[in-house]
Amino acid sequence: MSQAPQPAPRKFTFDTVFDGAGAITSQPPPYKRVYTAEEVERIRLQARAEGEAAALASAQAQTAQALAQIAAAAHAALPTLAAAAHEHRVGSAGLALAAARKIADAACERFPDAPLQEALAALAREVEASPRLVVFARPDRLDAVQAALQETAANIGFAGQIIARADPGMAPAAFVLDWGDGRAAFDPDAAAQRVSLALEAALAAEGLHGEALTLAPIPPNPSNPHG
Repeated sequence: MSQAPQPAPRKFTFDTVFDGAGAITSQPPPYKRVYTAEEVERIRLQARAEGEAAALASAQAQTAQALAQIAAAAHAALPTLAAAAHEHRVGSAGLALAAARKIADAACERFPDAPLQEALAALAREVEASPRLVVFARPDRLDAVQAALQETAANIGFAGQIIARADPGMAPAAFVLDWGDGRAAFDPDAAAQRVSLALEAALAAEGLHGEALTLAPIPPNPSNPHG
C-alpha cells in the first residue's frame, strides 16, 4: 500500500513584528483559504485581461521586429533598384533616340528642302541687306536647292542674288548657307551625333542619382497607443 505524499515542509517566517510592549506592529495579511464565487470570477477576469494584454504586447513586439526587418531588407535593395532604374532610363533614351533618328531621316528624305527653307525664313532679317546668298549642297540637288531658295527668298522679300555651289561630301538634306556676314549650316548626321552625345553626357552626369528612391514611413498601428 503506497503512502500519501507528505507536504513539503515550510520554514516559519517571522512575519509578525512585535514592539517592546508586546503589541503587534506589523503582520502579513491573513491567508485566505475560501473565496466566494464573485471573487473567483473577478480573479478569473483579471487573469484573463492580464493574459490578453501580455499576448497583445508580444504580438506587437513581433510585428514591430518583422517590419524593421522588412524595412532593412528594402533599404538594402535600394541601390540595386536605383541601378535598374538608371539602366532602364538609358535603354529608353537610346530607343527614343533611334526612333527619332528614323523619323528625322524619313522626313529629310521626303522633304529635303524643308530645313533650308526654314533656315532662310528664320534668317530673313540677317540676310535682307546682303547682295547675294551662296548655298553649298550635293551636286545632284543643286537645281532643287536653288529653286527652293528662290521661292523662299520671294516670300521673305529678299532681292539679292542666289548662287548654288556643289559639295560632293554633303548628305542629301545638308547645306551651308553663306551671306557674307555670316553662315548657317545643317548636317543631319552631325546633328544626330550632337544630340546623341548630349544625351549620353546628361545620363552620365545623372548617374544613379537621377531618381531618388525612398521608402514611405510605415503608419503607426491605430490599435497601439504607443506607436
